[in-house]
Order: sequence, then C-alpha cells, then structure tokens
Amino acid sequence: MELDLAGAELKAVLNRLRRAQGQIAGVIRMIEEGRDCEEVVTQLAAASRALDRAGFAIIATGLQQCLTDAENGREGGEDSEQMRARLEKLFLSLA
Repeated sequence: MELDLAGAELKAVLNRLRRAQGQIAGVIRMIEEGRDCEEVVTQLAAASRALDRAGFAIIATGLQQCLTDAENGREGGEDSEQMRARLEKLFLSLA
C-alpha cells in the first residue's frame, strides 16, 4: 500500500517531523550542557508526542486511502482482511 499524502496533509506531517527534529536536537544540547533532568525529560516527551502525532497522521491518511480504494474496488490484490491486519499492525506499532 503506497501512501499518497496531498499538499496540506504532507505539509502538516513534515512540520510535525521538523518540530520533533528540533526538539531532539534541543534534548541533545541540554544533555551536553548538563541541564536539569526534569527539563530534559519534558523536552524529550514533547519530541515523542510530535513523532506520535506525525505517525498517527500518516496512518489516518492511509486508512482513508484504503477505505477509498476498497470502495472503488482497487485493493491491489489484497483482501480486506489482509489490509485490516497490516493497518492494525502499523497502528499498534505506535502504541
């Protein structure tokens, strides 16, 4: 299953990933500077949330596309049970 992100969806996902990238760089810098543990963990949690949101946005788009493909009869040889199992596995990988 290929993921086709449209302009606005792609921009939102990329923004979240860039935000996470900046936050991770901040965490590295904070550790190198010997900053307070609580501050480091707070920043790390923010980066984790940004990555989770990007992943969920990608999965939501994939689900929407799969439903559209199924409705249009274009499942690419994969039956609905196989598709459901793969999407469930992807979703649970973020849990």
